[in-house]
Amino acid sequence: MRIGAVFPQTEIGNDPTAIRDWAQAVEDLGYRHVLAYDHVLGAGVDTRAGWSGYSIDDPFHEIFVLFGYLAAVTSTVELVTGVLVLPQRQTALVAKQTAEVDVLSGGRLRLGVGVGWNYVEYGALGESFSNRGARSEEQVAVLRQLWADRLVTYAGRWHHIDNAGIDPRPPRGTIPIWFGGNVEAALRRVGQLGEGWFPQRPPDEVARDMLERVRGYAREAGRDPAQIGFEPRLSLAQVPEREWAEFATGWRELGATHLCVNTMGLGLASPDDHVAALRHAFSILAP
Repeated sequence: MRIGAVFPQTEIGNDPTAIRDWAQAVEDLGYRHVLAYDHVLGAGVDTRAGWSGYSIDDPFHEIFVLFGYLAAVTSTVELVTGVLVLPQRQTALVAKQTAEVDVLSGGRLRLGVGVGWNYVEYGALGESFSNRGARSEEQVAVLRQLWADRLVTYAGRWHHIDNAGIDPRPPRGTIPIWFGGNVEAALRRVGQLGEGWFPQRPPDEVARDMLERVRGYAREAGRDPAQIGFEPRLSLAQVPEREWAEFATGWRELGATHLCVNTMGLGLASPDDHVAALRHAFSILAP
């Protein structure tokens, strides 16, 4: 099971040197990947009574610019979007941006995608919130074709490309696409379309059942379920330290291929404190 670190998006600050030092320390500690969250706009809560979730007070570095920077200051860690809110973005532009990050990192990008929950972002970015699930499936098909082929002609429900393409394209000819989300439609997308899934829960019987449903959808689609990866997230602030090893072992036994460690929410004062927390967690979690 490959262990990665969540980029402490809302707590790391804006010092590029601190961001570089954090990423290089993560790599030196033995973590195999860096996973970053995605939001473009933060909602103002003064006009939205009862708002829950991220707001304008939660800073987010733009994910592809961040990964372009991390590609230059690291050499081995995989760069993972966990997850990119795909349907609020133009698909051809995402194909171009992801291909560029993959080129500059030497083929180290893994694209996690999801449909999101923040309707404010969708409205401001000019995309429909109501059809985001179905549209994301067509987006995946368009992305893969643009990554693979020099010239693409595509006529779909939401996308029309007339003999055009992107250059450069990913060194591998594709980029792995993983899905987030816990609703049944998301599990179906993973089984039918994805290279992996990001489950967001402890390794319990509910999780076991969800993984089996993903594998069932894969079999129905004629795919090998063993080729689908699973990456749960261990948020250190939400799981007592005495349970960290059990959490990792439980997920390993369920078939998780990856595990990501999140240090946000611990009340840490600096990027160095996040590194220290990751060092301690790795000493417990690494096999």
